[in-house]
Amino acid sequence: MNKEKEFLDFLLKRFKIEREKIDRSGVYAYTQRLLAYNSNKIEGSTLTEEQTASLFDNGTLPKSDDYYRAKDVEEMNGHFLMFDRMLDTLDEPLSQELIKQFHYELKSGVFEDRANGYAIGDYKQRPNMIGMYETIRPNNVTREMGLLMDWYNNQEVDISVLAEFHARYESIHPFQDGNGRTGRLILFRECLKNGIVPVVIEDANRNEYLDALKEYKKEKSLNKLVRLFEKEQQFYLEKCKYFM
Repeated sequence: MNKEKEFLDFLLKRFKIEREKIDRSGVYAYTQRLLAYNSNKIEGSTLTEEQTASLFDNGTLPKSDDYYRAKDVEEMNGHFLMFDRMLDTLDEPLSQELIKQFHYELKSGVFEDRANGYAIGDYKQRPNMIGMYETIRPNNVTREMGLLMDWYNNQEVDISVLAEFHARYESIHPFQDGNGRTGRLILFRECLKNGIVPVVIEDANRNEYLDALKEYKKEKSLNKLVRLFEKEQQFYLEKCKYFM
């Protein structure tokens, strides 16, 4: 436990210092690139790790014969902004308003979403699905999110509680698009805020992640999701040891 606290203290301190100094060589930049690349890749982003790093480091894309979508660049930059917004608001309690702010940072610069009339920084206005599964209808989202927040704010937060919050959040699917990315950022944030080693879901474990969410939806079991979260905690911890 003491080692976890030491690690989290280190992370929070370095995030603040390196961000203020615009340091692109430390754990802040590494985490920005790692989380943005994997979270967007899970959603089908065409950008590579090298392209993600270049975008974050200097705002350009390296020369390549591979194609990329403008939307992927816009969402990658939005993810960087969303992460910074998360750091700026760590002292605030998690709320529906704050979650909407995260979504706004992620999506406000995405031309395609604006052209499609998607609500940006607000809950969805049209029904949507996860594969073949229905999600909460737009007129019930505020109520269901309120119930989720009421439940969460009365919990002693640990990794199992965060797994349940994440699974319920994704089942509600409150936004037209960007639910997975906002959900995974909230997961990272609430780990930081509650003294828990953060979880970064790797794209390499995408199928395991989706299976775990399906298991919760069908059986209300969190076993697979908790196991995955614990594995991803160790992955992130080991990667960050390099910077300590």
